[in-house]
Amino acid sequence: MQGVVKVYDPATGFGLVVSDADRTEYVLGPGALAGSAFRLLRQGQRVNFSTEIRGEDTYAVNLRFGSDGS
Repeated sequence: MQGVVKVYDPATGFGLVVSDADRTEYVLGPGALAGSAFRLLRQGQRVNFSTEIRGEDTYAVNLRFGSDGS
């Protein structure tokens, strides 16, 4: 899945990614960048990701660089 970082707070590790396909917002939780190529994210940054359901929320996981390389 591809999307854009809507918001990310490096202090807490929380943020949101908006899917290109249907504009659904997915939660970025603490530790979302662990094991990825990212050290932090910026608003508007394109990413590829998978989703994982945790309780009632769907999280963006397995973040990778988006198709434009940013």
